[in-house]
Amino acid sequence: MSSYPAGGPPQRTPQTTTLRQRLADLRGPAVQPRPLDARALAALAANPGCGRRALLDGAGVDKTALAQALGSPAPFGQSQFAIVRGNSFEAKVKGDGGAELLRLVHERLGAGAEPPGPAVPVPDLTAAGPEGRAARTALALREATAAGTWTLLDHPMLALEVAGTPAYLEPDAVVVHPDGRWTVVEIKSFPMIDGSADAAKVGAAARQAAVYVLALERTAEKLPGSTVGQQVVLVCPKDFSNLPTAALVDVRRERAVTRRQLERLTRVEELAAALPEGTCFDPARPVEELTEAVSAVTAAYAPECLAACELAFHCRERARDADEVTALGRSLRGELGGLTTVESALAAASGAGCAEDPIAAALHQAARLRAEALTLVPARTSPEAASCPC
Repeated sequence: MSSYPAGGPPQRTPQTTTLRQRLADLRGPAVQPRPLDARALAALAANPGCGRRALLDGAGVDKTALAQALGSPAPFGQSQFAIVRGNSFEAKVKGDGGAELLRLVHERLGAGAEPPGPAVPVPDLTAAGPEGRAARTALALREATAAGTWTLLDHPMLALEVAGTPAYLEPDAVVVHPDGRWTVVEIKSFPMIDGSADAAKVGAAARQAAVYVLALERTAEKLPGSTVGQQVVLVCPKDFSNLPTAALVDVRRERAVTRRQLERLTRVEELAAALPEGTCFDPARPVEELTEAVSAVTAAYAPECLAACELAFHCRERARDADEVTALGRSLRGELGGLTTVESALAAASGAGCAEDPIAAALHQAARLRAEALTLVPARTSPEAASCPC
């Protein structure tokens, strides 16, 4: 019996083989590809216009090593304390066969269904390598859906094709409902106080969960009778305790954005073809050569990159050197329209910009009003103004 899920193993075309060879040349002949994970794919969705990240992630380049080689290492990732705390909380949530986790899922999404029993199946998903684990997960999902019973999949392995190569993703849990629905469960260690959590952290969790939903949908396409829920269950500590609580997060928007970005990753071949011959991102190369190679790929830096990308410090330095307004934030960049540099924005504010440009005119008007407001400050703070009853 084949160990592959329905549809068989992914087929390799000559174009795919050529692209893989090209990406291997970009990494370096002796450098193993760094596999994409859900965090990386979610970060891509958060900054879809960055060709630099799309190419480097698509090629499997180790951006942490690359940033260190460029002299701009980023303190990126979770602290060891946060990792230990997160693992401890996840173990607590999944304890006793996942009884508490399934209770929370039933409480949020199980309306009309029988509550999970005391002995819910938790299939063994161990197998050789990520490809074997993904096939074993697909088989477990098929069996659970056919059985029509509550089933908990602990750390399943899902496959999602990205730029012609499979990316293997591992959500915290997937719950199979008796009606054939599949629900992604994300377990985070940040607190949920009075029923709500930090919006930025919830947004990051939603983007990450959306990647899992996409991968799960690819599996569901091959298994009739199964559906993937567009709401994920986010489990966090309640208030200031270590007791778990849950909330539903609708990830339809994040899923749509992520899907569009993954479709754009087919442009990796175009981005690679546009690079000069011999371009390589091997961290062992000289700094000057690496700097030139990285600069050959367009980037879309924004301050938000500092929390999501290992190359953020390098890109920020280059954006500042180029006087780009993107270094000040995406919202400001969007408001300034065709004024792409700080110098051009200051020139427009001083009145040197094109009078026919509505953005330049508005910027000049704002600068004029600000200057007038500043001239009124001393008058309002004078002794006479202070004694005025008005």
